[in-house]
Amino acid sequence: MFDTLAIARRLTDAGIDQAHADALASALREAAEHHHAADFVTRADLYRAMLIQTGATLAGVAALLRMFG
Repeated sequence: MFDTLAIARRLTDAGIDQAHADALASALREAAEHHHAADFVTRADLYRAMLIQTGATLAGVAALLRMFG
């Protein structure tokens, strides 16, 4: 359970005005409710993306070398 009232209270205690505190607490609650593990990028995802990008770069360099080499 996400206690938006407690968060808003902590924010107002820290000097943030009530309207902003309420908006921030509400946004944090929405983010927490919509959070899914599938939304996170894993290290394997990063490596896969790097390999694809490297392969595309090498293919582009090879094509340039064929054209101008």
